[in-house]
Formats: sequence, structure tokens, C-alpha cells
Amino acid sequence: MNGRSALGESLTLITGRTREQGIGMHKGKASTEYRRATERAEMNADDMARLLIQDGGRVRLRSAAGEVELPAHAGSLPPGLVFVPMGASVNVLVEAETQGTGMPSFKGSSVTVEPA
Repeated sequence: MNGRSALGESLTLITGRTREQGIGMHKGKASTEYRRATERAEMNADDMARLLIQDGGRVRLRSAAGEVELPAHAGSLPPGLVFVPMGASVNVLVEAETQGTGMPSFKGSSVTVEPA
């Protein structure tokens, strides 16, 4: 699903819980630990290099539902994926449609990725 445009490249968004996110959640969603754990995007290092995104630099993620800017970090993801931990940042990108399940899809949606 990789597609290039003048605005960036289309990658597949996945999200989930992380150890750091869980620890931060117990300290409170307004805590520095929670924000630090959830306000980040993890990407494949080769994708970052191709898109001219520095490790620790800012990245803009845009979906049909919204847009967010986050610090980007190289991770051990396969090419074509971007991971954002569960939290307010990723909620901006997730569409409200639930396909009748009552739960929006937090995995597999397309996002445009570009340096911020």
C-alpha cells in the first residue's frame, strides 16, 4: 500500500499498547510519562531515510480522519508500517466508523507520512 504523492508517502498505521504507555496510564493521562509514551511515531529506519525523516525529528501523519505531528523514532518495524501507541495522538488519526462492531479500527489504515 505504499503510494507516493507530493505531500509524502502512504504507509500503513498500526497501534497498540506498550509497556511505557501502560506505566504512564497508571500515573495519569495528564502525566509527562504518559504523554512521552504515547506522543511518538515508530517507523522502519529505511522508510525514515527515504522520506528524509531524522531519528528524533518531527513527522506529520495525515489520515482521512485527521492530522498529527509527532517525534519519529527508528524501530524494528517492517517497511511500510508506522506504529503509534494507543493514546490521544493516534485517536486523531482513527476514523469513527466501526463497521457495526462498536470499535473503530486501530490497525491497517492508510496514513500519509512526511517530515514536519
